[in-house]
Amino acid sequence: MNGSTAHHEKTAITPATHTAPPARFSHGVRKGNLLQVAGQVGFLPAVAGRKPTPAGPTLREQTLQTFENVRSVLEAGGATWDDVMMMRVYLTDVEHFAEMNALYNAYFEEQGLTAPPAARTTVYVGLPAGLLIEIDALAVLG
Repeated sequence: MNGSTAHHEKTAITPATHTAPPARFSHGVRKGNLLQVAGQVGFLPAVAGRKPTPAGPTLREQTLQTFENVRSVLEAGGATWDDVMMMRVYLTDVEHFAEMNALYNAYFEEQGLTAPPAARTTVYVGLPAGLLIEIDALAVLG
């Protein structure tokens, strides 16, 4: 090491798929080997002139798009699902837990993980009208 602190700078991560956040926060932030992904919702990828729009009204549509949005931030920050240590799932309806779990299991089965799955916490919250799920993730690289 040459004493440089460049790899310890805090860097904002904004994938091309994402619009600017609606407040003063970053979609992802990396410092050293830590990458924190902000809570993502099921908005479709950014398209010029279209305001952020949910992937659809169903839990399935929103959950699958939310996973893709988390993955976009992870990849933009140099991480994969295998690097994720902790995920938090925020649901608006306790009745959605079983369906979310089934979607979660199916999604991660398809990802071909080579490391143990991340730890996870699920909590119930209020979200803006029409949104059913939000997910954040913490990854440790290297």
